[in-house]
Amino acid sequence: MQPAGRRDVVDLALQGGAAAAGEAASRSKALARLQFGDAAFRHLTRAAAFGVLVILGGVMVALVLGSLPALRQFGFGFLTSQRWNPVTENFGALAPIYGTLVTSAIAMLIAVPIGILIAVFLTELCPQWLRRPVGIAIELLAGIPSIIYGIWGLFIFAPFLQETVQPFLISVFGEVPVLSSLFAGPPYGIGMLTAGLILAIMVLPFITSISRDVFEAVPPVLKEAAYGVGCTTWEVVRHVVLPYTRVGVIGGVMLGLGRALGETMAVTFVIGNAHKVSASLLAPGTTISSAIANEFTEAVGDLYTSSLIALGLILFVITFIVLAAARYMLLRINRRIG
Repeated sequence: MQPAGRRDVVDLALQGGAAAAGEAASRSKALARLQFGDAAFRHLTRAAAFGVLVILGGVMVALVLGSLPALRQFGFGFLTSQRWNPVTENFGALAPIYGTLVTSAIAMLIAVPIGILIAVFLTELCPQWLRRPVGIAIELLAGIPSIIYGIWGLFIFAPFLQETVQPFLISVFGEVPVLSSLFAGPPYGIGMLTAGLILAIMVLPFITSISRDVFEAVPPVLKEAAYGVGCTTWEVVRHVVLPYTRVGVIGGVMLGLGRALGETMAVTFVIGNAHKVSASLLAPGTTISSAIANEFTEAVGDLYTSSLIALGLILFVITFIVLAAARYMLLRINRRIG
């Protein structure tokens, strides 16, 4: 028989070993649980990423298949013809493409500089008591439904342009080469210029909000260092803030451009919905999205429907090209600055 003291030591050793084994088992279970959670999270995020690609691919396939009858019937002439006659089933996409590009260009030419200037004012110059009201007002502009913009544009903004702005533009630029063509014709009120101005108002909140957020993310020490060596506010914005936030600013501009390219209801109200190409910005026109919205419910026949789906495919391609060009431009900028 073992002495009592030795038995106590053995029992304590056995208990310690059992406790250590239990602790190791619990740690192993906890580690396995963490590994399982990490693997599940990794697979979930991967599935979400691939899900986006599947949805995008499905949209592309549906657009291509739906537009095949029109593309086979008209070929490349579908892109170069402005005739749109549902009676004779003769369709061309030139007028909607032209209207989409022109109205979006007008919107971005107005909204980008104004939006960036507002963001600079809010982050660098605006008094503290005024920042919140102005910021809230800009965010409210982004929350207004597009159909409200369309109604306001048709009943308030278009008559104002017809009575004041458009006659002024016609009288001022009527004798100027090139500009006389851009501002020719009677002042209808509605038209591509009106649609572009409405789009500029609609995309302005997106550009301003994103630019303001990225400007506020600039480390204060960088701006303080610039001010410390004698830079003015303009020099700080030009040489510190804008280079540091160029990716975010361009992202905001691309977001606004995407909204301008695909806007439907507001443009439908004020553009005139005329399938023709005119050099005058005051003339009625149409866009891809407004043409689809106006005529899809009235499309009778496979060729008519396929032509409208082909317009959607063209808008998809235009958006893809714009985004690809933006990414390429960012890549060139990053390579240039090393």
